[in-house]
Amino acid sequence: MPRKPYPTDVSDEEWSFAAPYLTLMDPQAPQREHDLREVFNALRWLVRAGAPWRMLPNDLPPWEAVYQQSRRWLDAGCFEAMVSDLRSIIRVAQGRQGQPSAMVMDGRTLQSSCESGPRAGYDGYKRKRGSKVHMAVDTLGHLLAVHVTPADEQERAQVQRLCEDVQQATGHTVQLAWADQGYTGETASKAAQSNGIDLQIVKLPEAKKGFVLLPRRWVVERSFGWLARFRRLSRDYERLPEVLGGLHFLVFAMLMLPAAARVLAAAGSS
Repeated sequence: MPRKPYPTDVSDEEWSFAAPYLTLMDPQAPQREHDLREVFNALRWLVRAGAPWRMLPNDLPPWEAVYQQSRRWLDAGCFEAMVSDLRSIIRVAQGRQGQPSAMVMDGRTLQSSCESGPRAGYDGYKRKRGSKVHMAVDTLGHLLAVHVTPADEQERAQVQRLCEDVQQATGHTVQLAWADQGYTGETASKAAQSNGIDLQIVKLPEAKKGFVLLPRRWVVERSFGWLARFRRLSRDYERLPEVLGGLHFLVFAMLMLPAAARVLAAAGSS
């Protein structure tokens, strides 16, 4: 008897796109006990609901199987590859180049949990102990690169790593980056320049009163808002920083799949 669907379940159109990225072995392999689509649905449910692995609903595959398969996907970079292609499809559909020429960088601090506590740092500005997620997005807000550090590490110190990852993901097409005043300094500027990127700082107005929407910078803030809808990313619940980073790519794949599926469906019917 089929189970009752969850709102997070992947649609047929979305699954037809995602399946090739997630099929790491022969579908008939004897060690595959659970349907791959159901495992993906379980992982989607988990990041949206924010539940621990062991609290997956009983009508989804066992948590051990979901965890092990999810780690294989994350370790293989499946979601990074999926997001890269989804990003190109959406950009081309909007009349843009497949790969971006500009990006926006910023970081957000996630409060630590019992699992992530040993690697946490204290963010004096946000007054919380946890991890800092450093992100680079294109001008549509879609993820290009992510790097996780303790919260006490400075944003400007991550420019080299982010720029290298962005250029690797895009094929060295990015030439311009916008960032806030946390990225000021010669070290950050030289790190960007060494990767062929001109780093421009968007400064706050001197007479700031209350919330101010900064040009270009609002793009990455909107991306943070998208991520806030997924409870698993509301705090740092992961033991390993690479798992937290990988889940960011998973979430962006979930956000982008519906739009890409519509584009491909329209192209197929024309």
